Parts: sequence; structure tokens; C-alpha cells
Amino acid sequence: MRIVGGSHRGRPLLAPAEDTTRPTTDRVREALFNMLLHSPALTSDEGRSRLIDGVVLDAFAGSGALSFEALSRGALHAYLFEIDPQARRIIQRNAETLKLAERITLCAADARKPGRASAPADIVFLDPPYHSGLGSPALLQLDREGWLKPDALAIVETDARTDTGDAFVAPPGFDLLDTRQQGPARLTFLRKKI
Repeated sequence: MRIVGGSHRGRPLLAPAEDTTRPTTDRVREALFNMLLHSPALTSDEGRSRLIDGVVLDAFAGSGALSFEALSRGALHAYLFEIDPQARRIIQRNAETLKLAERITLCAADARKPGRASAPADIVFLDPPYHSGLGSPALLQLDREGWLKPDALAIVETDARTDTGDAFVAPPGFDLLDTRQQGPARLTFLRKKI
């Protein structure tokens, strides 16, 4: 696993050895970030990518790959929620190796019970365990606790290999912008209603 674009392009990333996480593949991350940077449907009202100089929240961080990719491509800061201690150690090692430790806040937090926001995010990544049904309830709770800026983007990854696409439904308060299949993943793009 490696960072696929930006200032840290090609740098390797560690992932937890056990099956406690399922990192987003390089190919899916590349497609996702190309969309975030270049799709007019995903830009701010000023026509600018929310990623550039933005704050991201990686709600089911795993190895931290989505956050480190975001930082490599122009985000200012990343908040990472991860409940697994081994995964948190891997995230910290990745941050230190990449010299990005000062640009992340790593929280031993559950996205379903995040507590009040330290700072709201421009973009929220939700890559919960496939078939867990956690995407929608976690997104609603993050919103309730102030983790999303007005008009924030949320990207939810689910399993595209099932007939139901992991049955993700946009929760109240969010507009569905786009859905894309990238290999085994289905990416659902949402915008918080103002």
C-alpha cells in the first residue's frame, strides 16, 4: 500500500497485520481523490476543491490511508477516529514516517459516539466495515456533534459486490450527489444540507 498522489506520492504505508481493518485500495483512493480535486459537482460554491487547505475527518481510519492521501494532496489537517489500538499504533507510525504527525489528530473514538467536535471538517470519509450498516448512523451522529461544516462533503465506501451495494441510504439532512463503483468498492458522495 502506498500514497498514490501529491507531495508524498509513492511513499509506502503500513497497514495492520490482522484482519481488523480493510484498507481502501490504491486504485480506489486514486479515483476518489481525482474526483475530489477535479469534479465540478464536488467543489465548493466558489468552484474550488474542498480538499485544498481543508480539514478532513477519517471516521473509520484503519491505517490512515485516506487521511494521509488527503494531506499529500493539499488538506491542512486530518482528524482520525480509530477504536483498534493496533491500528492507532500503525497510524502513528505512518504519520511519523511521513513527517505528518503535527498535521493529524488521532482519536481513540468511535464514530457512532464521537463526542463534541474539536473542529468541523470540510470532508468526511466513512469507510466502515463492509455490511456493518454503520455508515448512515455514524454520519448522523458526527453531524449532531458538530463534526461537519455547513455544506461539507461526506464520502461513504461500501461493498459493490453485493446485490444491495451494502444497502447504504443517504440519511436525513444530506443530498446524494453521486455514486460510483470502483472495483470492489461503491463510493457514495453526499453533501450536508445547509
